[in-house]
Amino acid sequence: MEFTDPQVRRYARHILLDEIGGVGQAKLLASRVLVIGAGGLGSPLLLYLAAAGVGAIGIVDDDVVDLSNLQRQIAHTDQRIGMAKVESARAAVAAINPDVTIEPHRVRLDADNALDLISRYDIVADGSDNFSTRFLVNDACFFAGKPLVSAAVLRFDGQLATFAPRRRDPAGSEPGPCYRCLYREPPPPGEVPSCAEAGVLGAFCGVMGSLQATEVIKELLGIGESMAGWLLVVDALAVTWRRIRVRRDPGCPLCGDAPSIGDLSIHAVSSQAAADVACRV
Repeated sequence: MEFTDPQVRRYARHILLDEIGGVGQAKLLASRVLVIGAGGLGSPLLLYLAAAGVGAIGIVDDDVVDLSNLQRQIAHTDQRIGMAKVESARAAVAAINPDVTIEPHRVRLDADNALDLISRYDIVADGSDNFSTRFLVNDACFFAGKPLVSAAVLRFDGQLATFAPRRRDPAGSEPGPCYRCLYREPPPPGEVPSCAEAGVLGAFCGVMGSLQATEVIKELLGIGESMAGWLLVVDALAVTWRRIRVRRDPGCPLCGDAPSIGDLSIHAVSSQAAADVACRV
């Protein structure tokens, strides 16, 4: 594609990078990314994907902006309290980059709509804050054949991973893991506190959301070393970063040798999923 003069100026620092260049920037402009949740992780993720020139960004979130969100959810403002988060995020993106098309999905992600929504995009970035949604997104990405970049934050701890179970590892010996290879099933209700219960450092959400955006861009362009097959664990208080190898579990009920989940309608998401899939980081 040919860039307009404003686009050349906007993306000049990308075009200068050998790993991106004009070809890579054009690929970003033609890419489609679905972001689950416009909250603490989704906010910096959306803003950086938009600034990078990702052509179309879908946002799934059925919540509205609340005053308690503003400590970390930087896509939203005090003036937009009470507005649907997808609309608030759309306004934030439009203010940064008019090249980007935002596709708001103000819905609760569930087994009836997840596969259809995810199938429309090249890659999915999950920034939800509950296990029901995370397992649902993982299952839908597997069936749709879409890579998933997942991040999570609680208190001062963060995790980041890319799941592409239909892609073989760099050695070509076996497919990569899915989220269920790492966590087989959701923990019992109440076992893991939410951010609302345990708290979260707002600035650290920005760190993890920015890392998530970096991995999405890398996956879209096929540059650098993929996080597929690895789990990054970050401790903000201790300033430690650990990268842990995660391999496919042959006994995984989704991607293992003898899968026990036939389709999305019978995925092993906990029974509270229908009422607990709202993305409220």
